[in-house]
This record gives sequence, C-alpha cells and structure tokens, in this order.
Amino acid sequence: MSEQTAQEGTAHQGAGRERRVVVVGAGMAGVQTAVALREQGFKGTVTLIGAEPHQPYDRPPLSKAVLLGTSEGSAFDVDFESLDIELRLGCEALGVRPADHALDTEAGPVPYDVLVLATGAEPIRLPGTEGVPGVHLLRTLDDAERLRPVLARQHDIVVVGAGWIGAEFATAAREAGCSVTVVEAAGRPLAGALPAEVAAPMTAWYADSGAELRTDARVERVEPGEVVLADGSRLPAGAVVVGIGARPATGWLAGSGIELGGYGEVVADDHLRTSAEDVYAVGDCASFPSARYGTRLLVHHWDNALQGPRTVAANILGQQTVVYDPVPYFWSEQFGRFVQYAGHHATADRMVWRGDPEGPAWTVCWLREDRLVALLAVGRPRDLAQGRRLIESGRRMHPEALSDPGRPLKDATAD
Repeated sequence: MSEQTAQEGTAHQGAGRERRVVVVGAGMAGVQTAVALREQGFKGTVTLIGAEPHQPYDRPPLSKAVLLGTSEGSAFDVDFESLDIELRLGCEALGVRPADHALDTEAGPVPYDVLVLATGAEPIRLPGTEGVPGVHLLRTLDDAERLRPVLARQHDIVVVGAGWIGAEFATAAREAGCSVTVVEAAGRPLAGALPAEVAAPMTAWYADSGAELRTDARVERVEPGEVVLADGSRLPAGAVVVGIGARPATGWLAGSGIELGGYGEVVADDHLRTSAEDVYAVGDCASFPSARYGTRLLVHHWDNALQGPRTVAANILGQQTVVYDPVPYFWSEQFGRFVQYAGHHATADRMVWRGDPEGPAWTVCWLREDRLVALLAVGRPRDLAQGRRLIESGRRMHPEALSDPGRPLKDATAD
C-alpha cells in the first residue's frame, strides 16, 4: 500500500482528523501491530498498552536463554520513540465500552477510534497450588527471573505437564544440572497436540536426557518440598513448574459485548475484526476462520503473533480488506532436537512417515485427498521449508515418493 493510499484511508475513516489506534497487549502481537501500522504508512496516533512494567519483550528465549543466564532479557529491538508509538506500561486493561469507543484501564479511560486486542494467553494454574511456596509458572519475564536461581542451585524439580513448554523447561533444567521428573496425566507426551503414534517416539527423549517421565500420573496435591501423586507416591521437589496449557487472556472483556468462543478466545472474522465495530483481535487471544482448513483456528504460537498484525494493520488502513488464512507454524527446541510443525492435521485422511522415528531425524506428513495439509519435522528443516510451501500451493503429492526420506519433498509432487 502506498503512503498516499494509507493517508486517504486514514482521512476517510477519521472524518478529517487523525485517528487514534489503541493496542492492548505489549507482547509480540501487540508490538508487531503497532510497528506494522507505521510501516504501512499510518499517520494517526498509536498507543501500546501493556500490563507488565518491563519494556516489551519476546517470549521464546524465556524458556532457555533467560532461564540459563545466557541472556539477561529479550526486549524487542524496536525504537518506539522514533516510530512515534506511545508506550503505557504497567497499565492493566479492565474493560471495553464499544458504544463509547473507550478502553477502561487502571489509569482511567482511554478513548480510541480503532482498538486492537492483543492480550495473548495466560497459563492455566494447577488447582490447589495458589500460595504454595516453590510452585512456578513460566510465561513472563518475572517468572523466568524467579526460576533462574532455582536452576542455578540445581534443585530437584518436578515439571507438571509434558507438553511443549514442559519439555522445553525440562531441557533447560537438565542442562543446568537439575534432577528432573516430568509428570503427565495422559498416557504420552504432547497428548493434546499430536496423535499417539507420532508422540510415542518422543517418550524416549526424556530418558535419553536423564529426565524421568511419568505418564498416567495425576497430581493429588503439592506440599512444601514434594509432590503427591494420585497413586500415593511422593516426589521430592525443591521446585514445581506447572506447564499444563494456556487459555486466552480475555476475562477482562466480560460484559463488553465482544463475542467470545468456547475457549474464552475473542471470535474474529477472516479479516481479524471482532463482533464490535472498530475492534480487531490478533495473536493468542483470538480465533479466526480458515477457508484452507474449513474450521476455526485458535493458534497459540509465535508465528501467528508475528503474521496476524500485518493483516490487522492493512485492514485498519485500507479500503480493500485483507483476508487472514495462514499455514500455522511453530517450532520447539527440546532434548537436543529441533522440532518444527506446519499446518493443521485434524482434517487429514492419511499419514506418511519419512525416516525412522527412532533415529535423530524424521518427518511425518499428513495428507487429505493426496494434498499435504500438515507436517512435523524433527531435525529436517528442509522438509519443513518445502512442505510449508506445498501446503500453501495445495499441490497433489505422490504418497509413495513422499515416504522416501532421501527424496526432497518438492520432488514428490504428482502435478
């Protein structure tokens, strides 16, 4: 979009004056929305409101570099002053009054012409652990700072939950020399994310790293210094780290009239507009309809928080609306392995393996009507890069050729 077009869009929507865009949430999605507005030529005021007092920062380094002390922080390399983005940090949002075009905050009401909801997700707490000493979450910079000395003292650590964050934290704790036990209520790691046959090979990764994985293990309660499981066994725990999932941070929107979905997420349309006029939602707090997959997606991953803001900015600025329908992507570094995933496999009708899942590098491909819809690559970044493009193009694949790990994915197409 040209600067002239952007200015025309601003004047048209602002009725002759500069519009005020207020972005709530100073994580990746919020920061990138503010930056994208400026990059795309928005000339009005941009205010970025964050509940935490810290300079806006990136979250992925928290589970390793910040924890292990190899990085003091992960602040975004953004010059907010030169971009003329007003930062209001340490300011919690309390509610929205769409009819008044007003955001209520701890510091008082903030008027807006356009509001962008980018409040992300918040970790689910383990019931009964409120106020119990030694129980930690890992979502914020303050969480990581509290956990860093725990790792440095090489405590016995119990991790509750064998999902992505649990595996990443267990990896860091083992690197720090801690004794680590991971307890998972389901029968396998990543039970909510991957099919059993795909997650099964990952079970061995824990033992290989020296961590103990206990599946089908439910936590009965946490006492100072130990975790009591439902079967009565007790695990010594100098610290307990809870990683049992996250939910959209949208409780503050109660009573606003903005539509929320079954998981508490803001229901956005394919332009990332909410049910309220002049209100958009982006990142972990919002779901969107995917024509590619024929379903509504709620994506709690970094790439979604990076890509969505460009769509939001374009739609705030432009006369032409831009549709948001990405191929979801995320990665995880755990137990010496680089794991990448692209797509959405729930609609697949066939699964194809590339390589030996007991080995160091392998890929799983999901097909629907011979078209690639998702893949998981362990130590095979080229598969991921080529597969992501093939998902986007919708080209038909030869399943037999696809199963040959020595053959590039791009050479396994049927047309």
